[in-house]
Amino acid sequence: MLVACVHVNVKSEHIEAFIRASQENARNTIQEPGNLRFDVIQQMDDPTRFVLYEVYRDEAASKAHKQTAHYARWRDTVESWMAEPRRGIFYGSHFPAREDQWETPE
Repeated sequence: MLVACVHVNVKSEHIEAFIRASQENARNTIQEPGNLRFDVIQQMDDPTRFVLYEVYRDEAASKAHKQTAHYARWRDTVESWMAEPRRGIFYGSHFPAREDQWETPE
């Protein structure tokens, strides 16, 4: 599995719009065959900071996600709302280690 944690710092006046756009991207992403999970989480002590927690079967699935229309729409929509460039960090999963152990919320 490939886990991506995308750290985003959003300008305060765009927080609600960023949440809506990211939720829409997440709803579409969890329909992709290579995606196992997509969470949009907000830092409690600083509401301008978010992490997009994404789990893919493999690197190819992550790359395929970047080719989708919904990803491009999200990227282009939220770019000017960011206080700084987003930063993605990639991880390998040790637990759960098998894709059948991941569950995507409905």
